[in-house]
Amino acid sequence: MARMTWNFSPEAVDTPDAAALRRDYYDDVASRYWKRPATAAELDEGLTNDGVELLTPPTGQFLVARYEGKAAGCGGVLMLDGERAELTRVFLRHAFRGLGGAGALLGELEDAARGLGARRMVLNTRLDLVEARALYARHGYVEIPAYCTGPYMDIWYGKELF
Repeated sequence: MARMTWNFSPEAVDTPDAAALRRDYYDDVASRYWKRPATAAELDEGLTNDGVELLTPPTGQFLVARYEGKAAGCGGVLMLDGERAELTRVFLRHAFRGLGGAGALLGELEDAARGLGARRMVLNTRLDLVEARALYARHGYVEIPAYCTGPYMDIWYGKELF
């Protein structure tokens, strides 16, 4: 039997695959937050002016994860200053979870942050995103004091990248 493979590559946020993954990500997190399916109008509003244009060098990087060639997930890093990068929009479509892609994607995003000069990765998330929190903890992220504020932030994590 052939071994299934993951591939991760930088991609512009407006390609068809990247745009669909970003929409699926926002649908997933917004629907969980509101405890109901997000509407198309809500998704459009949430994706408008969301700062994703900064996820390109030198200010950041956006990666698309593919499993056997199929767009399966995404994630980004955003440089906050000369040494810190923020992990953002980390997502795997539900059909691809449990196949080892989340940890591999996290490693690729950490490498991308190092390539941009980051020595530390930080992130914020919500308490209800328990799978994400477990992923970060498994990969060495520890709770840190808040480095930013916003309505959808409950907990902050950080990790040294050297």
